Order: sequence, then C-alpha cells, then structure tokens
Amino acid sequence: MKTLTPLFIAILFCLSASHAQITQIVRGSVVDQESQFPLIGVNVTIPQENGTFLGGTTDYNGEFSIENVPLGRIEISFSYLGYNDVQLSDIIVNSAKEIILNIQMQEKIMELDEVVVYAKRSGEVSNEMATVSAREFSVQETNRYAGSRGEPARMASNFAGVQGADDSRNDIIIRGNSPQGVLWRLDGFNIPNPNHFSIPGTGGGPVTILNNKFLANSDFFTGAFPAEYGNGIAGVFDLKMRNGNNKKHEFSAQLGFLGTELMAEGPLSKNSKASYLATYRYSTLKLFEFLNIKIGTDAVPLYQDAAFRLNFPTKNGGNFALFGIGGSSKIDIVLSENTELDTSTLIFGSNDRDQYFSSKMGIVGMSYTKPINVNTFIKAGISASHSFVDANHDFFEKSIVNNQYRLDTLVNILDYTFIENKYSAYAFTNWKINKKLSIKAGINADLFQLNYQDSVRLVVPSSTGGKTIFENWKTRWNASDSPFLIQPYVQAKFRINDDFTVTSGLTSTFYSINSNSYSPLEPRLGLSYQIDPKQKIGLGIGIHSQIQSNYLYFYGSRNENGKPVEYNKGMGLTKSNHVVLSYDRNLAKNMRLKLETYFQNLYNIPVEKSNSSFSLINSGSGFSRLFPEELVNSGTGRNYGLELTIEKFFTSGYYFMLTSSLFDSKYKGSNEILRNTAFNGNYAFNGLFAKEINLKGKSSINFGGKITYAGGRRYGDVDETESAAQLEIIYRDNTNYNELQFKPYFRADAKVNYRYNTKNLTHEIAIDFVNVFNTKNILTLTYAPDNPLGPIREEYQLGFLPLFYYRIDF
Repeated sequence: MKTLTPLFIAILFCLSASHAQITQIVRGSVVDQESQFPLIGVNVTIPQENGTFLGGTTDYNGEFSIENVPLGRIEISFSYLGYNDVQLSDIIVNSAKEIILNIQMQEKIMELDEVVVYAKRSGEVSNEMATVSAREFSVQETNRYAGSRGEPARMASNFAGVQGADDSRNDIIIRGNSPQGVLWRLDGFNIPNPNHFSIPGTGGGPVTILNNKFLANSDFFTGAFPAEYGNGIAGVFDLKMRNGNNKKHEFSAQLGFLGTELMAEGPLSKNSKASYLATYRYSTLKLFEFLNIKIGTDAVPLYQDAAFRLNFPTKNGGNFALFGIGGSSKIDIVLSENTELDTSTLIFGSNDRDQYFSSKMGIVGMSYTKPINVNTFIKAGISASHSFVDANHDFFEKSIVNNQYRLDTLVNILDYTFIENKYSAYAFTNWKINKKLSIKAGINADLFQLNYQDSVRLVVPSSTGGKTIFENWKTRWNASDSPFLIQPYVQAKFRINDDFTVTSGLTSTFYSINSNSYSPLEPRLGLSYQIDPKQKIGLGIGIHSQIQSNYLYFYGSRNENGKPVEYNKGMGLTKSNHVVLSYDRNLAKNMRLKLETYFQNLYNIPVEKSNSSFSLINSGSGFSRLFPEELVNSGTGRNYGLELTIEKFFTSGYYFMLTSSLFDSKYKGSNEILRNTAFNGNYAFNGLFAKEINLKGKSSINFGGKITYAGGRRYGDVDETESAAQLEIIYRDNTNYNELQFKPYFRADAKVNYRYNTKNLTHEIAIDFVNVFNTKNILTLTYAPDNPLGPIREEYQLGFLPLFYYRIDF
C-alpha cells in the first residue's frame, strides 16, 4: 500500500478536463408486470435541481429515451393511466455509460374515482409473488456498502436477519440457518456455488465469481419465498444478468486488490437490436507476485473468471439469450522447500504438509421468451454446469542442520477429486387472466453426473522418536451416479382490490437418488394489505425442502472389499416450515421502517444414528468437508426472531440504514438434547451511512462507513486428550456443547471513493478499509502442539485490510 499511495494521489491530480456541461442519455423499456407486454405512452420524468423536468414517453415497443440528462444521482418516475406509479432513486449517471432501465408496472384494480395512488419504490422486490422477507438489490448497493467488496453475499450481510459466517469467506447465515440452505439462481437456473476456492457442501468462498458489472437488479429472499423456488430452506439469491448496450459500444477497465478486470459491451449489428456483454478478471495478487511485490504470504492465490451474454430480440416481442459464467482458482501452499527457520510470512495452511488445491465452476445456458398474446407469455431455458474440486496433501518431516531446515520425508497422504456436472432445463407460462388474477405454472429439472474419488492414509507419529508410520491407503469416496431432480410448481396472485393481495402456490420435489427424497406437496401462501399510502402489513407461510450436499450420500468411513460402504445413500430431504409477519411504514418521502417477526420449524435433519449431538444443521461454512458416521433424518430445529430496518434512501446527498436482529436458533441431535446451533449468535446490529459531496467539473467524492456488533460464535468444552491424539480441536459431547460463546463480534469498515467525469470518460478511485480498528474477533479454536502458550489457540477473523480499485469507463 505504501508503494501504491503516491500513484493514487498522482492519478487524482492528473485528472483534468473542460468544465463544459456534460450530459448523458437515459433510456429503457416499460412492460406490464404480469404479462410482460410493452406499455405504450408511459410518461417518464426526471426532476431537475432548478424545479423543471426532463421527460419522454414510451413508443409502440414500450421503449423511451431521454437525452441531455445532467450527470450525478437522479430520481426518475414512471406514470401510466390505469397503472401504479414507479419511482426510482439513487440512479448514478456518468459520462461514459448510458443508463438503461427495464421497468415493470402493475395495473390498478379500482375505477379512477376510487383510486389512492401507491408507487413502487427502489428496493421493492421485482417478483410479484413475494409478500414478505424479500428485497431487490442493485449494482449500486453492492458498491456502496463499506466492506461489501462488490459482492452480492457480503452486501446482503448488512440486511436484517443476515450475517457473515467468516470474514475470510462470503458464506451468509440467514435467520440462524446453515449457509448451505441458501439457493443460488442465475437467469432462472439453479447454479453451483459461484465462488472461487469453494469447498463441497458450502455456499460461499473467499472471492466471488459473480462480477457485479454483468448483474442487473436482482432479488434476495430470507424466508417464506414463492413456490417457484425449490431446493432451499434458508434463502434465495435470484440473480439476473443484464443485456449489453444495443446502440453504443462501451468499455471498462479496473485495477483492484481483488482483481484486474476488463469489460466490453455493445451492439452486434447496426441493423438489429442484438447486443453483447463480456467480462474478464485475473487475480491481482498473482500479478503482484510477477512483479516481486510481497503481499504477506508465500502462497499466492491464483484465480480468474469470465462471463458473457449475447441477446437477440426476435419478431413480435420475443427474445433469445445465450450466456455463460465461469471461474477457476488454484493455490499451492508448499512449505517443504523452505530452508529458513523463519516462516513468519505464512498466514494459513498446516505446518507439516504441502497442500495443493484447485477448483473450477462454470455454466453456459440459453433462454427464450415469447409473448403469446397481450396477456400471456412463455419462457424456457436449458443449461449445462460444471463444478470441480481437486486437492493433494504431502506430509513432510524436517530436521535442523547448520541452522537450516533439511527435508527428511515427503509422503503423499491425501488425494481427492470431486466432479459434479449438471444439465438443467426450465419452462413456465404466465397468464394474466384479468386485472385481479394471474397464474404462473412451470417446472425445473436437473440431471446430475456425479463423480467422487478420495483416498487418504493416516499418519501415526512414533511414540519413541523413531520413524513415522504411514498406514495403508483408505478409500473414502469411490462413486459415480446420475440422479435427477424434478420440481414442478404452480402459483397464483389474486388482487382483491388495490390494497389487498393474496398469493398462493404449490410445489413438489423429487430426487431420484433414493426413495426418501420426495416431497409430494409444499404449499405456500402470502398476504399483503396496504392499510393506507404509508403503511402495509404482510404474511408469508410455506413448507420448504432441500436435498443434502451430494457428496455426503456417497461417503463411507468403513471399507468392504476395498470400497467404501455408502451408509448415507438413503438420506431424505431436510424440511422447514416458515411463518413470517411483516409491517412496513414510510416515515418520510425517502425513508422507511420495516419490522418482521418469524418462526421456522426444521425437521428431517440428518443426525448421527448413534446417540450424539451431531447434526448437519451446523455445517455449511468453512474450508473443511464433513466426514459423518451413519446418518438418519430424525433431527429437528427451530428458529425465531424479530428484525427491524430503518432505511433512508440515497437522496439529498446522503444515505443511511440501521438494522437489528434478535433471534434464537436451536436444534436437537439424536440424543434429544436441545442445544444452540453453531450459528446462534442471538443478536446482530448494523449501521451504515454514506455522504456524497459534489465537486466542480462534475466530480464527486463519497464517504461511507459501517459498524457491526453481533453475538460471538458458539463452542464447547475441549477434549484435550482426544484433541492431542487427532491434532485438531475435539469438543466434548456433553451438556456444554455449543453453550459457550466467544466475546461479541465488532467490526468497523470505511470506504472513500472519488468519481471524475470528462466527455465520454469516467474515472473512479476507491479505498475500502476493512476492520479499521483491527479488532481481534475470535473465529474458532485450533490445536497447535508447538504453541509456547499452550496447545489450544484462538484463531482470529481478518484484521485491518485496505482494499483499493481504480476503474475507468469509456
């Protein structure tokens, strides 16, 4: 950072241009929310600082274009006779990129003389079937929040009821549930874990593959979600890719601590509305290694990712799209080659082995949308995805000769490769029967091709100081299977009047891996009542289910005839019943209060068949796989809580959001003792703010901050004898398991970014200060036999970390 700071300052002072008026184009399309049919003649207005308005109307195709829009943050309103207004704020207009908005408007029920005007506002979910625990988020939000690093998951951890599981990863805990209960969806397809260095059975990782530059506004659900979402019990990220600009070629380049990026978008042809969008990112840390810049570790992570989308509008309002995202990551922690006694640059890994790890993830797909008539449209898609994880460990022993390490033994002790291929398809039809009633029916289908190989050999240190014993290889996974997952659904929305809406749905889940993985009916129900223009209440009820992590079905700790006994192949679905009550109130024109309370009853959770406290409810985060004994679906759990959000939208140059969560998350293992789950922190509070100052010459500087205070992680009594034998922390399975709690978690983040516009060119420089006070938050306990202060050592979350980026759009 010392080397980069002068460069940072130099860039700031070198930026110069004429202060002549620079403007931009804001354009897009407007459609009916239920039928997706274009709306003709919608009024679009943008208020100006001098009290005047810029405006336009939509044409025959539902498209609009407004020129000469001044740079900066704008508000924009959409109004249409017989439809509810739409009002958006916090739209950032810069000189390099056109603003393209795709708007959905809801038809009114009442006659004109009876109508009270309600407007859809920024942050309201785009899925019309959601009545509670749902929120739309934008690319601006992933960039705005201090500490979010441009990632959807880290951004969502600021919302009420959502917490990060580990500062070094982006797994999220929703209402005390395991992170593996989160469903990731992209353009209608359920996708594998979209993170670099992903571990099987988890939903997060250290760095996301999802680049916010290719995302459109997307939806995030934290409970009681609609019937179209299956195979998830905690929450849903319903992500959408945006189309490239179909009229103008635009480019972006970014240099940042977390990646060096390039992006391009534009029209494919002057004679059509077809467009392209492509992004690529490469690990900046690896580039630093090429330049011989030390970054604090000898093990430099290498990762890269890319994405593309080709969009082809067809005749009569149809659309064909082809897309793909993918990433690969690799890290080699090689300690056996070190000869120096000082290894202080090592910040992760084990000191007695070389570790080689790599992962890959990718999906390519296509979708087709076709309006049948003014009230009906269909959409279908197919995709193929790939997930790959490979790891090798080499155990070594060294001796000290002439004040240097000498390698004595290097033996391979672990080798595993997990491959999951998936072929997916979906199709649905949406009917707008009339103003009051709309129905959506569809099906999601996945065909898996699974291949798991894993062998390990135990290392037995000599008790007399002799040679270490390496036991024979033991196979833990040796499986190949092709199960399929089917999830049909139907859901309806009935608007009794403009104030009262009822949504209902049914879904079913069938997984062919065994006869126990079938849930015939999962009903969902939602109610929404607008008390007056300022207040709204909602109710959500639903039954949800989820398959287990695929690799767990095929694990076997016992071998017969050299093959593992797959004693968990019969595990069934985990289920959860959700009930949510919500209350929304507009405190001012651009400020709202949201209060939600919920109860979740979890059952059919896999727990050990033998009497113990083990439960899969506590898994799903971290860098380790699970190696369970025989499991049965007899575990239970329950979560309940109260959440409060007060949010002031970004207007008048500032923004803030305050969230608080009080919750309790408990479970029962096979021993029937009610315990805290590993994620039961009991409380969490977040405070975020941002202030923007507009400078001369259409530049601006933004200051932001975030404070998080939450309950500490759970742990129990350490079994020191067993921990010493296995060289890792083993907790006693007694009444204190998960009853002890580390000190509360506290972290403060700050962010400063500077944006400068010249004609057709925008510069942005930002520094994100993570954990500005370098607070030592305890993550877990580790066993370190060579630790002079004792073998049981506290492992801390990330300390102070400055992250920078410089982006140029043109």
